[in-house]
Amino acid sequence: MNGVIIQFFHWYHKGDLWTEFADKAEYLKDLGFTAAWLPPANKCSLGKEGRGYDVYDLYDLGEFDQKGGIATRYGTKEEYLHAIEKAHEAGISVYADIVLNHRLGGDEEEKITVHQVDDEDRNKRISDSFVATAKTRFTFPGRAGSYSKFIWNYECFSGIDIINKNGQLENGIFKIHNKYGENWTDAVSHQLGNYDYLMGADVEYRNPHVVEEMKRWIRWYVETTKVDGMRLDALKHISSEFLYEWIRYIKTEINPHYFILGEFWKDEADQIKYFSDQMENLISCFDVPLHYNFFKASEEGKAYDLTKILEGSFLTEKPLFSVSFVENHDTQKLQALESAVQDWFKPLAYAIILLTEEGYPCVFYPDLFGAEYRDMKDGKEIHVRIPKVSILPKLLKARRSYAYGKQINYFNQKNCIAFIRKGNTENDGCIVILSNDDENKQEINLGAQHGNSVYIDFLGNRNDRIKTDENGKALFWVNHKSVSVWVKEA
Repeated sequence: MNGVIIQFFHWYHKGDLWTEFADKAEYLKDLGFTAAWLPPANKCSLGKEGRGYDVYDLYDLGEFDQKGGIATRYGTKEEYLHAIEKAHEAGISVYADIVLNHRLGGDEEEKITVHQVDDEDRNKRISDSFVATAKTRFTFPGRAGSYSKFIWNYECFSGIDIINKNGQLENGIFKIHNKYGENWTDAVSHQLGNYDYLMGADVEYRNPHVVEEMKRWIRWYVETTKVDGMRLDALKHISSEFLYEWIRYIKTEINPHYFILGEFWKDEADQIKYFSDQMENLISCFDVPLHYNFFKASEEGKAYDLTKILEGSFLTEKPLFSVSFVENHDTQKLQALESAVQDWFKPLAYAIILLTEEGYPCVFYPDLFGAEYRDMKDGKEIHVRIPKVSILPKLLKARRSYAYGKQINYFNQKNCIAFIRKGNTENDGCIVILSNDDENKQEINLGAQHGNSVYIDFLGNRNDRIKTDENGKALFWVNHKSVSVWVKEA
């Protein structure tokens, strides 16, 4: 079916997103999208200012008067459920964004024992143990026990970043002493010594009551929303032992066909592969290394060797479990992981992820619709405009119509690469050719079955009509810093 995901949001997205998505569901279907990744629907510690990642209450999807109002940044629970329903009517699956790592905006303070650790080496103590208070008790008074009566306290958390010591607020990374010990779990990334802690009140997944509550919650969430899958945030900070148990629970007790996509942010494919193997292939993972290849290629221009564009990618390691993307909300301009692919290279990058044989591609909202926003950086207000990738609808149509069959690569020129999709019984496939420098060409041999055939550029970047010889061979052209998709003339 040549499935393709749209990430239907970006970090600075404003407006009633759920309503916008519901209104655009049919349009997205017509473009060829088969799935949509929506942002976290839960109530945030920052109320309507939160993006969903500052989790306060996972059971509040915009239903209860908490943190300054009922609606979230994106709308109400009713609007969220309606948006999912409209997507399903259009034949589009919905993937929810789920944040498991932390909670913020606690309701009450508790007395806790902690020690402070070094930001750059979380295994290194930089203080003795001491008693302080912190907002580690979550009672959700606005929800008043609806759906779950579970109360979170300090035994549910392994660390915190704000404490009250002798009446003074202090910031840092503080390891909470609980019945599970004074050390972090080892079942996480060893970056910075131990990367269990990320932000807020870090969830303690060695606590069996927490694990059981998260199982109850995900069953409630799936049954309530009818979502078809999920994108899991910040997995290198979460216990892999918990994740494996929890994901197996979903696959065996809730829905064996539930699609699960993990954000394990590493720029080395072998580390993503190691994590994927730990999960026994129960989840797919974002191809972070491929994104960085695109970023580097766009920065270096003609100095970049295009024959290396797929090297080191998760796509080449485990293609069946790779979700490829050009950009997302973390890499867009002004974000912490900013690595925005330059505009000129985006058509080439999208041609690669949409038209190659392997991988499950994900399109970023601003690249389809455009975006404009302002934010502060280094004390200055920066205005950012992301223009839509004008050729993206045609690339999506090319994927739907021609990107079938075995792939043959012509990765033999530094500044010009090509690949063939050989097609199937219903279509003749296509030839994709890209240049990061001057106008260029590749000699392609399509075989005698395509001899004396005429090809045109489906994208309209070239006006040539290229005819193959009796053996199916011809020179296929591409413009300066461009891409062409050659298909057989009807």
